[in-house]
Amino acid sequence: MYLRCNSRLKDGKQHRYWNIVESKRCAGGKVVQRQVLYLGEINDSQREAWCRVIEAFDEQTNQRTQLALFPAQGELPAYAREYGVQVRLDRMELHRPRQWGACWLACHLYEQLQLDQFWADRLVDSREGTCWRHILQTLVCYRLIEPGSEWRLHRLWFEKSAMGDLRVRIIRW
Repeated sequence: MYLRCNSRLKDGKQHRYWNIVESKRCAGGKVVQRQVLYLGEINDSQREAWCRVIEAFDEQTNQRTQLALFPAQGELPAYAREYGVQVRLDRMELHRPRQWGACWLACHLYEQLQLDQFWADRLVDSREGTCWRHILQTLVCYRLIEPGSEWRLHRLWFEKSAMGDLRVRIIRW
């Protein structure tokens, strides 16, 4: 996400209107921008505040902290010395992207329908440690999210989804 400025000349004065915009890559490699939030006409200090402040979770202190995000090639401003982070955007890579939201929602629906409790007594774990309840839940979620064959689930979908992350004890096929 980033800030985008739209300028307009009105009554001999230039007005700048700001939006928070996200870029999305579509099929065929085309990039499309979508307006997330319209900020309107803001002053320079407000624009700087929107640019520099990002909320992050610090795992060591278990608290949210505000971080400032700056490109690596620029100088870190004095006000951001304590909480600034420089990012090398040219070196960022995305590794193993997975479908998360649909998997989480399907698991939540599965629990809301109390199917996990229903199958808890009826499907016991095997002697080898296979948790059949989790495999059944994965099959149900797969059929709900992206119906297909069990071969496709095994070979393609499971690795591209977050089901392995959502189910702690699920067996890796």
